[in-house]
Amino acid sequence: MGAAIVFDLDGTLVDSLGDIVAAANQTLSDLDLPPLPREVIGRFVGNGLPKLVERMIRHCELPLDRHDELTKVTLAHYTAGASKTTVPYPGIPQALASLRSQGHTLGVCTNKPEAPARHILDALDLSQYFDAVLGGDSLTTRKPDPQHLFASFDALPAHGLRVFVGDSEVDAETAERAEIPFLLFTQGYRKSPVTDIPHDIAYDTSDEIPPLVAQMLQMSAQVK
Repeated sequence: MGAAIVFDLDGTLVDSLGDIVAAANQTLSDLDLPPLPREVIGRFVGNGLPKLVERMIRHCELPLDRHDELTKVTLAHYTAGASKTTVPYPGIPQALASLRSQGHTLGVCTNKPEAPARHILDALDLSQYFDAVLGGDSLTTRKPDPQHLFASFDALPAHGLRVFVGDSEVDAETAERAEIPFLLFTQGYRKSPVTDIPHDIAYDTSDEIPPLVAQMLQMSAQVK
């Protein structure tokens, strides 16, 4: 029997930071404020768009009572250009095709709002590989709440082994709270050393994913 594998999106399947930075800086431009460096906005990523905007507001010392307004503005800017520079990480389409051919079912659990998440997957021709996509606004909870991840798995056909694949501290915490095996992509948007992030297996390139899942399946069968 194949596994049910749920992926994070940003920093795991796709490198989307350029478009996120552009949207955030367009919002600042609307306010006649100078742009922030890519590495600064990169530190705001991981807990969904509302949290990113909150961090941007605090960094720029703007009034917090404008949070809802500026979140809507930033989302509009992002939705208008969500796939301008975003690309899959090298080898992702091939890895996803391989996993599907091996009988695994795949889903996406992201804190990005669902509409732009689906737009990106469509634009990059990745939607074909996924049976479920849950965004940060699909439920009343989002990562690191494990209910977000549980719902993503529940939206997939039943399988014995569940595996979560992500790149960040938020993903690691989600997997740990859900007690689900976690594959950590080391080249994404993490802010801490790999050794400080809880994970079962770390990998550097996408072509490692299918054999690692096979390894985890074998280990799971031996435990049983």
